[in-house]
Amino acid sequence: QVQLVASGGGLVQTGGSLRLSCAVSGRTFSSYAMGWFRQAPGKDPELAAAISWSGAIIYYLDSLKGRFTISRDNAKNTVYLAMHSLKPEDTTTYYCAQNKSGNSLATGKFGSWGQGTQVIVSS
Repeated sequence: QVQLVASGGGLVQTGGSLRLSCAVSGRTFSSYAMGWFRQAPGKDPELAAAISWSGAIIYYLDSLKGRFTISRDNAKNTVYLAMHSLKPEDTTTYYCAQNKSGNSLATGKFGSWGQGTQVIVSS
């Protein structure tokens, strides 16, 4: 059974930076696309960023382009989300997720989610 453990969240001031990490075990990491979702209370989750198995194809939510960078290290079974120029509206819980069966970056193709890591950006 796949396990995803996210870490790196915390409290940061507006304009600050954080780097989230997600360690994956129990399934071949390098064969599947990975994504970072975020979900504010009372709202639907949104796909913040996603990366194909090789890293060649990347997706970002429009509002995050130029500020967030997703990357992966297949040797370490870990996916990262570097977040810069953080804004109060980025405050929420971030979850990493693995594609259920392949390399698609489509939102509906992601299945297993980790436990989430909270990001709080103070104004």
